[in-house]
Amino acid sequence: MAFNPNDMTYVTLSNGVKMPQLGYGVFQVSAEECERCVREALEVGYRHIDTAQSYYNEEQVGNGIAASGVDRGDIFLTTKVWLEHFGEGATRASVEESLRKLKTDYLDLVLLHQPFGDTFGAWRDLVALYKEGKVRAIGVSNFYADRLVEFCEFNDVRPMVNQMERHPLNQNAELQEWEQKYGVQPEAWAPFGEGRGGLFENETLAQIAAAHDKSTAQVMLRWNLQRGVVVIPKSVHRERMEQNLDVFDFELTADEMAKTATLDTKTSQFFSHADPSSVQMFARMVEERRR
Repeated sequence: MAFNPNDMTYVTLSNGVKMPQLGYGVFQVSAEECERCVREALEVGYRHIDTAQSYYNEEQVGNGIAASGVDRGDIFLTTKVWLEHFGEGATRASVEESLRKLKTDYLDLVLLHQPFGDTFGAWRDLVALYKEGKVRAIGVSNFYADRLVEFCEFNDVRPMVNQMERHPLNQNAELQEWEQKYGVQPEAWAPFGEGRGGLFENETLAQIAAAHDKSTAQVMLRWNLQRGVVVIPKSVHRERMEQNLDVFDFELTADEMAKTATLDTKTSQFFSHADPSSVQMFARMVEERRR
């Protein structure tokens, strides 16, 4: 049975904007496949699409939305500003270019993709775009608790969303407590941890999945949803897109949520933004792209 978009759950951001709690992410979806994937995602019932300037597929996302026939007003569309566009003036220009590529005159959410560089200058541009109505909500991505608190305390307009790695092996529970204090909506990238650490085969998750006649992937999505987290799983296969949406007909028990909580290693499965070598990596990426 096809998913009915009316069955979607929503979160309400601090400014009153409603955001679908489960969306479709296009990180690592090639430009060749992206238009088809976005069109199919919308066909099977997704109404929340997440892209970024650094994914190099915004134009294909725009084409997919246009080809789907779904009304733009029914779609929650997110993009993210990449580092070389941080700074007053540069950020605005990059968002205007994203609008052109995505074939839309407004965006539902724009995030600063990384916590490095001139984030405050970039944020001033996002605030201006938000106040002008070109962007319905603004936020950040990959901001650890210290950076998030700093950003909330030293800006008049606080981030409405923080997109972060969140899966059973790296749950970011303490960060979520700080987000709650400041009214910032938690969102998860890599909700499956890309299968690292044996997540898809994890015995605890497999036992929970068997109890509900679901997959471990569906359990991971359901677990984050019940924590109040927005999730944006990615797949290039229509069948898996449908499976990722099929998580609203069951609920994890308190015991199952507690068992999943014990899996937390509090360590990224990718890299730490607090590691100086990671900062150097991003700085070199910016230098290379400016050449």
